[in-house]
Amino acid sequence: MTSSESSLLPTSEHRPPDVTADETALVLTRDTSRKIVHVDMDAFYASVEQRDNPALRGRPIAVGHAEGRGVVATASYEARQYGVRSAMPSAKAKALCPHLIFVEGRMAHYKAVSQSIHDIFHRYTDIIEPISLDEAFLDVTHNKRGIALGVDVAKAIKAEIRAELGLVASAGVSYNKFLAKIASDWRKPDGLCTIHPDRALAFIDQLPIEAFWGVGPATAAKCHALGIHKAPDLRAWSLSDLLRHFGQSGYDFYRFVRGIDDRPVRAWRERKSVGCERTFRHDLRARRQIAQVLADLVEELTKRLGRAHFVGCTLTLKLRHHDFTTKTRAYTAEVPYGAMDGVRLLEDAQRLLLGAAIPAGGLRLMGLTVSTPIQEIEGSLSLF
Repeated sequence: MTSSESSLLPTSEHRPPDVTADETALVLTRDTSRKIVHVDMDAFYASVEQRDNPALRGRPIAVGHAEGRGVVATASYEARQYGVRSAMPSAKAKALCPHLIFVEGRMAHYKAVSQSIHDIFHRYTDIIEPISLDEAFLDVTHNKRGIALGVDVAKAIKAEIRAELGLVASAGVSYNKFLAKIASDWRKPDGLCTIHPDRALAFIDQLPIEAFWGVGPATAAKCHALGIHKAPDLRAWSLSDLLRHFGQSGYDFYRFVRGIDDRPVRAWRERKSVGCERTFRHDLRARRQIAQVLADLVEELTKRLGRAHFVGCTLTLKLRHHDFTTKTRAYTAEVPYGAMDGVRLLEDAQRLLLGAAIPAGGLRLMGLTVSTPIQEIEGSLSLF
């Protein structure tokens, strides 16, 4: 791949906090020299279960808990034909597909399989950025096998995963992470898609706004209200207008729609938060019961903070109402929270809960999270 330049914005790994509306004075380099592969396993948990149990092959299955308030973790492609999706309540999934087969998840097993997949990645590069158990970015610009084309690296990885592990992966190849991620999803399942720099803008112009990184349901609705439905609509907006409507996310949108994403593939990912949550079998309405659950969550949270060696300054309380409305309340402390701060965590969590309204219909879920790592506040200084 070659490099080309366009007069857009200043190149930077991070979006600048003080981008102005004077776009003509800014220059950004579109680096097309890298070869980035995004590998995404197809219906990972469900595929592992079908591989391990031949009786499940070709049948609609969902990994998750079938009873009560269980949710679908992953659905096989046979189940997806009925509209069954990840994060869907199990009751709704069974209504859509009455003959759906539920399989209890085996997280330890999936982690072991994921490690085997990463062992294959390491045959080609050590610059691997895991996103989850079933997907990762790989920088194969200078790969161990000396393969010239990124697409050939992707083909080889897909073939070895299938031959050695009996699983199917989709892969996207391009010169940046934004495009590689989109490409991996383009021809699923068992997909392989390459977005060449010369064809990047034409490819991007096909995309609905929902395909862009950082555009969830709320942002998509806002875009639609502004008349932004596809990539060309977004590209027509000035940087200053995007910043005005979307804050600093507007800077990302401005770059992505022009095929620009200079974020490197990182061989490690800094943990940004540690949390835990609990879904209730029956909606909780009594403050006494809710307070007891909160105490249990704090106890679990301190254990997780210790295991992760994590210290953070922001405590967030998450409350999901009976109607699935989700509310959060947060408090940022001057002294960071760590594994030894259970008493202070409980006191601050209780204050957050005290200021939250409990709906008459009750709560179906409650969670606690510690975020804002100490490194983000004191630069490179770490308590550890």
